[in-house]
Amino acid sequence: MFNSRQLNPIQVAAINAFTISLLVGIANYFFINSWWVAVITFLVLFIISYLLIRYFTERFIYRHIKLIYKFISQTKATKREEFFNKSVLPEKSLLEVSAEVEKWAEQKKQEIEILKQNEQYRKEFLQNLSHELKTPIFALQGYVDTLLSGAMHKEEVAKKFLLNTSKNIDRLVNLVDDLDEISKLESGEQLLYKENFVIQDLVNEVFDSLSIKAADKFIKTSIKKGCELPITVYADKEKIRMLFINLVDNALKYGKQNGNITFSAYKTHDDDVLIEISDDGYGIAEEHLTRIFERFYRTDLARSRKEGGSGLGLSICKHIIEAHGQMMHVRSRLDIGTTFGFTLQVRKDKTEN
Repeated sequence: MFNSRQLNPIQVAAINAFTISLLVGIANYFFINSWWVAVITFLVLFIISYLLIRYFTERFIYRHIKLIYKFISQTKATKREEFFNKSVLPEKSLLEVSAEVEKWAEQKKQEIEILKQNEQYRKEFLQNLSHELKTPIFALQGYVDTLLSGAMHKEEVAKKFLLNTSKNIDRLVNLVDDLDEISKLESGEQLLYKENFVIQDLVNEVFDSLSIKAADKFIKTSIKKGCELPITVYADKEKIRMLFINLVDNALKYGKQNGNITFSAYKTHDDDVLIEISDDGYGIAEEHLTRIFERFYRTDLARSRKEGGSGLGLSICKHIIEAHGQMMHVRSRLDIGTTFGFTLQVRKDKTEN
């Protein structure tokens, strides 16, 4: 079906020239009563009007289309591309130009949305970072001022304040170390030293290192029944150790008394290993699940800060897994518990490249 929106300047010129020439030719035939004069008039007028209309239409449309493309194009055209555009742009129909402009507008809209989200994320990040830094710094300032005001001469008070000062310094050091770790992982500066190791052995080491903390809350750590068979993975062992420590430590912080933390591992069909750390703790509300891997994001500000930590643990875990070319996910439900899962590559033979 005829669609005027799909016409290019050449077609517009031809249609207009044909219409004008045909009308003049018919008029000549009726007034002069000579068909060959009408035909000659039609042909001459068609050629002249076609050339004139095409010339001015192309100049007008090309000029305006070129201005449009100057706005929507992000790359500067070379002389060869300029010459090519002079031939190609006039050939484009208004429908094609309209589609390209709409596509450009949609891209810009998406970019604006992303920028808004990034701006909001940046503001939240700076606010959270400021709070995380101010808390120990103000505490240090208070302890030092009190000591300088005379408390240092009281041995018992001085010792207590110095111990608290040391704890806050450790908190600052841990915060800076975690920020440095994330920065290196994001930039790719943190190299991975991959090796083959049994994942069950590593998780047992982590369980042992946190056994005292688990015993304080009467939380039992174990490997899920059926997942005891050793599975060898190919990854950076120390980075995965750090990940396990963060996940298990989180499960202990927010776990219930007499609760359970369970490790499980399953080989998948695509030569990866699915690894999960599950607990039956308080769980995470659904509205928080999409954001818990963000830096400093806390589902319960009061309880989270009371428990300590930099607020960067889960973000570090996610970056560690992504640095391995894998993905991390979470499942949770309030009062049911939480499961963090990720995949790792299975054992790599020495003969493989």
